[in-house]
Amino acid sequence: MLGELAHIGRDPATNGYVRDAWSAADLELREWFAGEAGRRGLDLREDRNGNLWAWWGDPSVTPGVVTGSHLDSVRQGGAYDGPLGVVSAFQALDLVRERGFQPGRPLGIACFTDEEGARFGVPCMGSRLLTGVLDPDRARGLADDDGRTLAEVLAAAGRKPYGLGKDEETLGHVGVFVELHVEQGRGLVDRGRPVGVASAIWPHGRWRFDFRGQANHAGTTRLEDRDDPMLAYAAKVLAAREAAGRYGVVATFGKVRVSPNNANAIPGQVSAWLDARGAWERAVRALVAELSAGEQVSEESWTPVVDFDETLRDRVAAAAGDVPVLATGAGHDAGILASAGVPSAMLFVRNPTGISHSPAEHAEEADCAAGVEALAHVLEDLCR
Repeated sequence: MLGELAHIGRDPATNGYVRDAWSAADLELREWFAGEAGRRGLDLREDRNGNLWAWWGDPSVTPGVVTGSHLDSVRQGGAYDGPLGVVSAFQALDLVRERGFQPGRPLGIACFTDEEGARFGVPCMGSRLLTGVLDPDRARGLADDDGRTLAEVLAAAGRKPYGLGKDEETLGHVGVFVELHVEQGRGLVDRGRPVGVASAIWPHGRWRFDFRGQANHAGTTRLEDRDDPMLAYAAKVLAAREAAGRYGVVATFGKVRVSPNNANAIPGQVSAWLDARGAWERAVRALVAELSAGEQVSEESWTPVVDFDETLRDRVAAAAGDVPVLATGAGHDAGILASAGVPSAMLFVRNPTGISHSPAEHAEEADCAAGVEALAHVLEDLCR
């Protein structure tokens, strides 16, 4: 099934994927999801925020057990981040059916929209809107790099941008959510295990820094006459790396926009986005406060620490085969749902490279199969 998706949004020059939310690639992936749901006789629904739900059974009668993930990607991302969870969900459902299992409650597969936030800057957009964490007016006004707002993009895709917002009905259908995801680090590699369970998601956020200067000619402006914001940006990158070491967190400037962006001109403005994460919220906040002093900074997203329910976590770990438990610094829709009070858990599948958000991201077929088997056991346990 991953092979069926391999061509969608793939950059032949890098083998990386570009699957922005509501792009042509994303719409093709949504059609693929609908087709897979239809082939299995599942009831396909789209909620008011564009998230897709495929149901075996009626969740309006009894809240169900849901698994799944997302299909969009970061730019130049890998093939497994998101799609592995969706494909594994369909495979696990097939497996429990082959075994003749009859669930005692509805079983659903979810595909959340715009989990990565690559296009509009806010991660987990679909689940944040679903749970009411993200204000719909703010969401509608978010713009992509071409200046198109989410409202405009949704309207062009035939959706209703003014229908966005907290969806109590859909939330009420989800009794428990279990997300399978490729691990985005080396925890399972170090433990020598193919599958693990998440204990927590570190607090994390994104901040936009704007450095202003004076645009001028690169060849005729003397060094002493220059007001170059690129120098302030460069200094901030180095300061972030140094401060991260002191605070015991991670900090990354991974996106930058330069204006006017001419090779022969001193910039007039540099906008840069800081991603900061760590095990302790106080440390992350202290780092951002230090870096923000005297600067023009706006917080674009913030997710507090998510400690997954221990009882559910231990039940999932036992059903999956007494797998190891580990924390992660990567954000996920499961974390958003857990913060909103939906009992949630996560399974991780080993990534031998330890690399993610890159074409080098990988998972061995045997480990993927182990993940499907573990997920199937979890679903059977939770659906009894």
